[in-house]
Amino acid sequence: MLKVINQSPINCVHISPLDFARLGLLAAIWGASFIAMRASVPELGTLLATIGRVSLAAIALVLFSHLNKIPLQWKRHYRAYFLAGLFGAALPFALFSYAAHYLPAALSALLNATCPLFGALFSMLWLAEKLSARKLIGLLLGLAGVWMLVGARSLFANNPTSLSLIACLLGPACFAISGVVIKYYSCSKKENRIEPLAMATGSMVAASLILLPALPFSLPAQFPSYPAIGLVAALALFPSAFAQIIFIPLVARIGPTRAMSVSFLIPLFSMIWGFLFLDEVIGISCVLGGFAVLAATGLVVKTD
Repeated sequence: MLKVINQSPINCVHISPLDFARLGLLAAIWGASFIAMRASVPELGTLLATIGRVSLAAIALVLFSHLNKIPLQWKRHYRAYFLAGLFGAALPFALFSYAAHYLPAALSALLNATCPLFGALFSMLWLAEKLSARKLIGLLLGLAGVWMLVGARSLFANNPTSLSLIACLLGPACFAISGVVIKYYSCSKKENRIEPLAMATGSMVAASLILLPALPFSLPAQFPSYPAIGLVAALALFPSAFAQIIFIPLVARIGPTRAMSVSFLIPLFSMIWGFLFLDEVIGISCVLGGFAVLAATGLVVKTD
């Protein structure tokens, strides 16, 4: 697969104001997801929370595809669906759910902001995408902005284990690999090309099939509370199903590196939701970090 991808350079396209609006909407949704995971995963457990989230999202996407008459063509595309599902949902959702036991939501969001760095690296290796000096500066500025948003204290809160930190770095790497897979199959020859919404549905169904064998080993000792179940359902419908309908076509259109720059905005929205719903105070570091994040996003997504 790598040899074929290296022979298929991806040309950048102009990013419209609507694309920027989609990035903002995704950041708002995913910014809330880290808070929801932090609140629900400790009660349900890593596996059950992940299986419930992925399976409910798969059901919602199958219904969406059926109503919109989107052909999935499983026999032709099952390998691509399982690749994208493994790296785009099954593995990263499980990794971030595991980290939610031990790490603050803000720290998980910070580490998730490494996703564009992995995306730029993998796109350069496998999609022949050039990493310009401007994009490199933007990526570094984004990381600096996220650091200012979250603050150094989060790195030492609750004494997070090294395994949790590693999990939060492997998660973005998985997302980046999935982005490369999605972009590759959206630009392939006609017989191998997969429509973005078909990829969104097929990959989530594949992810649920990968995870379901672990269900008997994930049952909790006692029945979870209804608020925890509701949070997992919300995670399935909004950050997973609905967001996939927006994100996968966006990756196919503007490329993995620029689409994944949305992860720079996620901690910003996490802070906003915390201010609005948890009465958390936004300090000067949040304001400065927010400006740095927005500037970084503009540098990364701007067409060369």
